[in-house]
Amino acid sequence: MTPYDLRDPDIRRRRFRPIPVRMLVPNVITLLAICAGLTAIRLSIEGRMTLAVYAIVFAAALDGIDGRVARLIKGQSKFGAELDSLADFVNFGVAPGLMLYFWQLHELGNAGWIAAMVFAISMCLRLARFNATLDDPNKPAFAANFFTGMPAPAGAITVMLPIYAAFLDLGRWPAALTAGYTLLIAFLMVSRLPVFSGKSMRMRVPPELVLPAFVAVVFFIALLISYPWYVLSIGTVLYLLCLPLGYKSYRDQARALEATAPASGDVPSPPSAPTLANLSEPPQDDRRLH
Repeated sequence: MTPYDLRDPDIRRRRFRPIPVRMLVPNVITLLAICAGLTAIRLSIEGRMTLAVYAIVFAAALDGIDGRVARLIKGQSKFGAELDSLADFVNFGVAPGLMLYFWQLHELGNAGWIAAMVFAISMCLRLARFNATLDDPNKPAFAANFFTGMPAPAGAITVMLPIYAAFLDLGRWPAALTAGYTLLIAFLMVSRLPVFSGKSMRMRVPPELVLPAFVAVVFFIALLISYPWYVLSIGTVLYLLCLPLGYKSYRDQARALEATAPASGDVPSPPSAPTLANLSEPPQDDRRLH
């Protein structure tokens, strides 16, 4: 395009078309989440670990609503989806890894840095796998109820369990144990383990339960603010204990689908029962892998 072409008003209108505000709102929420993740890194460097954890939890909350807001106001965009993946890498991969390193893993020297780096890289690989398999047409319908591997926000929240335990005066874990636990969470993120997602559920609240539901949400938020380390610790342990249930549910549904599939060769057979090394990637929404 030459400078003379820019004099054409039609070309100028195409290049500088106004962007609806509804397309900007979800991206602003995502940018706020990135700010929270970067602030968590700064706070951990300064030794203010309590506020750093709060910042990661806040980023996870924002990450949970940006995609829903985008769908609600019809503000989905490819740009937003890419920005969301970058935000997840910073907020739930880089930030928690550095926080653990500054908090305790530095005591192990290079080994501690390797553990933190592996966690961040695992988050990056997990997000890349999600983006690469987003449009896979060969997934069974029930796979929409599952993530493949631990999702990004859950990985960030669960990997900080040693910090929660220390804040509860339960004693600091040995640095080697913290490093091993960090590598375990990294493995769960890049594994093919099916994890309940709940994203495809269309939950409707009966009219008579709307107010109690609001009260329950407010109660949980108040509980989280008043007793954050208890809530985060118990939630993390319960989440980890529920992981085998997701695998069992996926396997049972895969076997049921295989048993009911026609024997005709014209109908493609469903995927075999999943293992940690062979599971189909479940579909996700277009703004979150998480």
